[in-house]
Amino acid sequence: VQLQASGGGLVQPGGSLRLSCAASGFTFSRYGMGWFRQAPGKDREFVSTITLGFTTYYADFVKGRFTTSRDNAENTVYLQMNSLKPEDTAVYYCAATLRGITSGSDGYDYWGQGTQVTVSS
Repeated sequence: VQLQASGGGLVQPGGSLRLSCAASGFTFSRYGMGWFRQAPGKDREFVSTITLGFTTYYADFVKGRFTTSRDNAENTVYLQMNSLKPEDTAVYYCAATLRGITSGSDGYDYWGQGTQVTVSS
């Protein structure tokens, strides 16, 4: 099983980034896919999830700014991040779950290695 996150980088406040997470080694279409993030000195926190039925759910602090989507043909989940703020700076992780909509990290079965997002002028 592998989850390979990419697309992170340095962006100015108000800018945008699109994260990708390529999955392999499991039946991607049967799993919900989540995004989490962890800032330095803070606990990992839930960002978003998309179910196998394409239902999405977001943390309040990203609603209206972030959008998650998935392409089952490409075994890839995306996180489009707009109107980025310095407080969005963190390592972003993708994860896979067999459960429905879940925001708890212990509900996820597989994890990627993370990609760094830095929002700074």
